[in-house]
Amino acid sequence: MLFDLICLCFIIMGISLLILGNINIKKNKNPLKRTKTTSTNFAVLIPARDESLVIEGLLKSLKNQTIKFSMRDVYVIVETKEDKTVEICQKYDATVIIRTTKRPRKGYALDEALNQIKKEYDLYFIFDADNILDKNYFKEMLETYKQGYDIGVGYRNCKNGNDNVIAACSSLTFSMINTLGNDFRNKYNANVIVSGTGFYIKGSWIKKWHGYPFNSLTEDYELSLYSVLHNMTTYYNDQAVFYDEQPTKYKQTVKQRVRWIKGYFQSRKKYIPLIAKDMKNNPKNYGSKYSACLGVRAYIYLAIGIILYILKTLILLFISMFDQNISIYIVLMFLFIIIFIAYLVMMIVTIKMIKKDKLDLNRKMKIKTIFYNPIYLTTYVSCALKALFKKEVGWDKIEHKVNKKVI
Repeated sequence: MLFDLICLCFIIMGISLLILGNINIKKNKNPLKRTKTTSTNFAVLIPARDESLVIEGLLKSLKNQTIKFSMRDVYVIVETKEDKTVEICQKYDATVIIRTTKRPRKGYALDEALNQIKKEYDLYFIFDADNILDKNYFKEMLETYKQGYDIGVGYRNCKNGNDNVIAACSSLTFSMINTLGNDFRNKYNANVIVSGTGFYIKGSWIKKWHGYPFNSLTEDYELSLYSVLHNMTTYYNDQAVFYDEQPTKYKQTVKQRVRWIKGYFQSRKKYIPLIAKDMKNNPKNYGSKYSACLGVRAYIYLAIGIILYILKTLILLFISMFDQNISIYIVLMFLFIIIFIAYLVMMIVTIKMIKKDKLDLNRKMKIKTIFYNPIYLTTYVSCALKALFKKEVGWDKIEHKVNKKVI
């Protein structure tokens, strides 16, 4: 009875925190300062270590934009002159920056590049080498900039979602961040979550930082927390579409997610005490600050409650093998009901994402994803445990091979 009460308390706490988070987001106040400009000059930054297999797709999409700009303002960052990426960049007249340090993280590469670039820009776009942009990407994002937002985040679609169900489920991770999270935050001018690539930062902030100061395992989430702390204005523009390659092997997704989770906790350790302290003294942007402090705690409580119920049932199942007073069939049925309800809830969330989202998945893959994604989501638990107990998590390169949109 006591054990059941503990499980129920975790579930109730999780649901309560989700409700409180939404209520506080709706109270958020962080007014915009409209940008007074008729023309905009911008730079494009692309960390591209050994990305010769995919860089051409991105460069082609940059050249085909409806907003025309000089390809010399595209800065591709590589490790050595021998990188085959250099030759491809020269063909498209993009500027190549050769790194002089060997710190293997995206944040360090961006920081080094920004300190080498002598020209100042109104805003800086950051992409991964495997990205491909819709032809109207810059047109849409410049409208966001003109409205006065310090950071603009585009809509991440998938280049290879139809390759297999792992790539499709991996792409839904960003749908959860954008479609279920950032879209809601937009309505109340709350800070959105920056996820990896396909975003811009105002040049005035880059100038203030003298480079790029975010170099954790998840420099994007670190930037997100910094934006909350310093009341930066951010916006998720779902009309600014870009395409991203997703891993097709389960082991790759595990490495990727372990790094994300490790970086998530590293960034929170650095920024959450500062945000919590500022929240007490500065009511501005309160909803964003409350949400940042909350993080994924609500989902962790829900997961703990469900896992404890399952563990209890498994223990009862073991005992029932030796105790005839406990019906093994009733225990099995109870276990099935718990797992089925959890699976059904995650399936409904998946259906909602697929229905609301614009991911380029064919009908057959959508059906597969609806059934497989709940299983994929549960593997975040094992990834989280690996991240928590693994002392050192390195920056493992994910091999990219898809040089075009596969729809």
